[in-house]
Amino acid sequence: MEWRTAYLDVMLIPLGLLINLAYHVWLWYKLRTQAFLTIFGIEANGRCLWVPTIMKDIDKKNIVAIQSIRNMIMGSVFMASTSILLCCGLGAVISSTYSVKKPLHDSIYGAHGEFAVALKYATLFTIFLSSFLFHSLSIRFLNQLSILICTPQDALSMVTTEYLTELLKKANILSVMGNRIFHTGLPLLLWIFGPVMAFSCSMAMLLVLHKVDFVVRKEKIKMGTNEESGTP
Repeated sequence: MEWRTAYLDVMLIPLGLLINLAYHVWLWYKLRTQAFLTIFGIEANGRCLWVPTIMKDIDKKNIVAIQSIRNMIMGSVFMASTSILLCCGLGAVISSTYSVKKPLHDSIYGAHGEFAVALKYATLFTIFLSSFLFHSLSIRFLNQLSILICTPQDALSMVTTEYLTELLKKANILSVMGNRIFHTGLPLLLWIFGPVMAFSCSMAMLLVLHKVDFVVRKEKIKMGTNEESGTP
């Protein structure tokens, strides 16, 4: 693979992945230091309150609990199914002799050799397979939670509120990881048509994720307005 045809792939694809990784490291730092500014911190606080509230009056709220968990399971099942379908599609393309495996040489920039094409499909296959794995593990914990949350509570029971909260926390973490890996793979689908499109889509995806991951507190905006106007 000659440098003159592959230098964009070597530069833009790793750069996009590094920027993506740097963003999520920064997001993790904000989650640890200023959790109230992130949607994940607010959701974590809500989960810690949701399980004890449901367990406190499970006889009246058992339907609400099961429906809520079922909705979470359906979301993870949908993402896992989408990931494995993309893996199947990529596997079919790799094993076929269709010309779709060969990029349009005259309309894109980047490497077009057999090694480059194989690397693109192998990378995409690995990413979406990893997303499927995390979502399937999330479904496992949610299924456990859906059964155990309705068990009778007594002093000798090993199923405690803390244990159920930990199950929900693990399921949510695995689901978030699966979603983020999936979102990383979506821009890389355009790598088939060149690294420029993949890098541009990665940057656009990060802007969307930043808008979704962080919340703007009205109290903070009001405080900033008061400071600018000089009012107490």
